[in-house]
Amino acid sequence: MGTTSQHATPRATRGPSTAKGPDPARRNPRSRQAIFDASLDLVGKVGYEKLTIEAIAAQAGVGKQTIYRWWPSKAAVLLDAFTATVEHPDYDAEFPDTGDLAADLKGVLRATVDEFNDPAFEAPYRALAIAAAGDPELAHSFVSRLSERGVRVYMDRLRTAQEAGEIDPRTDLRIATELILSPFSQRWLTRSGPLTYAFTDALVDHALRGVLTRDPREPRDRAEPGAPRDPGDARE
Repeated sequence: MGTTSQHATPRATRGPSTAKGPDPARRNPRSRQAIFDASLDLVGKVGYEKLTIEAIAAQAGVGKQTIYRWWPSKAAVLLDAFTATVEHPDYDAEFPDTGDLAADLKGVLRATVDEFNDPAFEAPYRALAIAAAGDPELAHSFVSRLSERGVRVYMDRLRTAQEAGEIDPRTDLRIATELILSPFSQRWLTRSGPLTYAFTDALVDHALRGVLTRDPREPRDRAEPGAPRDPGDARE
């Protein structure tokens, strides 16, 4: 979903570049899935700092050289494991368009609250965000393969609303998206407050108030350009 972490965290791993991707054609699908499952399970149990290639290999039932042959580091393993669902070709089609922009955004963000509050999701995502803060190459992969794709699906939904005349045509859709997602990421990354439905609903309301061509709570016949909101508001 989200935006990149800005934490000034020391580099969590040292060694080969994490930007180089493995060759999927060389992997045994069963071993690949076992490695992914092991890495996600272990990072939740022991944390990223204590996660090792040896431990992943042992739990997955493969030799550690098998992992090193496909991935240059534990960060690369974890990134591939975590982004497997996001990189599914159907991912971009998952954002709803019911005709009610606010309801669509709130529904997706409420599902994201549930996801980010799930320890099975939180542990690997937080580990990657922290590791990426100290590793520019991992950060690039993290943004291009995970964060950026999530931003784009929000932008696509806002673009549909803009084309329908709901959003001011002058609106920068990237900035509008970040008005929603950045506070969400900031609260989650810094643990400055709880992630709740009330919080994300408020994010949507505040963000849309600045970009919509009219207040969605008003009747359409009272929101025409140039029409006063109330007879007492008319100006000479």
